[in-house]
Amino acid sequence: MALGERRNTDNVSDEVVNRLRELCLALPDAYEERAWVGIRWMVRKKTFAHVLGVETDDSAWVVLTFRSQGEELETLRHFGYPYYTLGWGRNALGMVIDHDTDWDEVREIVTESFCVMAPQKLVALVDRPEGP
Repeated sequence: MALGERRNTDNVSDEVVNRLRELCLALPDAYEERAWVGIRWMVRKKTFAHVLGVETDDSAWVVLTFRSQGEELETLRHFGYPYYTLGWGRNALGMVIDHDTDWDEVREIVTESFCVMAPQKLVALVDRPEGP
């Protein structure tokens, strides 16, 4: 993702929102709400996934923000495109969603993000896929 002045927008296709909605709302006690910009999915008042548009004067992306931990966090921090460090939150990352996005990988990422943010009682109910 290019550096420079960025603007956050609601410019996310219905297809992307619907695919994320299906993945996120399959998790126990997860719910959806409009965020300050974009859509976010939460568990017990904690955001585990957030999709929004990001624009500069010459580019536009759809970005999924999520949480990670441990070895997966360190791997994704250094992986490069489509992942990047958000610059806020010790365990917060971003992923660019585009035509090359692997939706099985997105499922793994939102599931793990849910498990980072959810109480252990809910995490125990989740069938966790193998990591990316």
